[in-house]
Amino acid sequence: MAVNLPYTEDDIQKMLACQVHLGTKNVDFQMERYTFKRRPDGVYVIDLSKTWEKMMFAARVIVAIENPADVCVISARPYGQRAVLKYAQYTGAQYIAGRFTPGCFTNQIQKNYKEPRLLVLTDPRTDHQPIRESSYVNIPIVAFCDTDSPLRFVDIAIPANNKARNSIGLLYWMLAREVLRLRGTISRQSWDVVVDLFFYRDPEEAEKQLEEAQAAGEATEAPPAAVYSAPAGEYAAVPMAPAPEASADWGAAPAPQAEPAMSDWGATPASPTEWGAPVDSAGPQVAGWQ
Repeated sequence: MAVNLPYTEDDIQKMLACQVHLGTKNVDFQMERYTFKRRPDGVYVIDLSKTWEKMMFAARVIVAIENPADVCVISARPYGQRAVLKYAQYTGAQYIAGRFTPGCFTNQIQKNYKEPRLLVLTDPRTDHQPIRESSYVNIPIVAFCDTDSPLRFVDIAIPANNKARNSIGLLYWMLAREVLRLRGTISRQSWDVVVDLFFYRDPEEAEKQLEEAQAAGEATEAPPAAVYSAPAGEYAAVPMAPAPEASADWGAAPAPQAEPAMSDWGATPASPTEWGAPVDSAGPQVAGWQ
């Protein structure tokens, strides 16, 4: 008979921190055996020792399947979609996150038809469709069950809180760790994957954090604004025009300009001497008139 691996104090502290032990105010008659007591506010408390025992039992069943791809993890609840994705990534299982398409296990014409040998569900109430189809084709089911979850067609019920985002992430993280330990992939105390990777993240919150990080990085890494200076000799050939002198009175009329010397186009042109051209002994000449 296989002996369950003992849990450590760190495992129990993580379960308590993620509220794995908190159930609901309602209890199913088949789940009552897994409860420890009832708080004054009416919330049932789950026995964590039985949670660990059932999780070890489920891990041994998963390891008994030769092909890891024959295990299918399903989560229609949004809080468990990231968890099943990470679980499938580290253990090699298939996953269905989001809405379950009816006929995946019974309709062979479908493109996404699957023939798994074992199902791992997040919530029997939310994932009722795959439970019903698996009952038609005799697929065993492992499910995380809260105190008010129905256990019809569920073969292995792991009592735990399947409604909180941190609880779901921790449960899949611990199940993946135990599966890898039993397979011999990792040792008993060494697994460098942090549990935060299995937690649900709000897309809007993650995008906001990314924008804040980028803004902080740009503020710290942005160089000081430099004054542009033209390279030496690039604009040396272009003389700068002198700035116009400021007029004392901005409202004064502009100064009159001198009229051109030849205002009448029909008049006789002036002699060359009037234009300032040099005159020599050969006669009046103007430069450029030759």
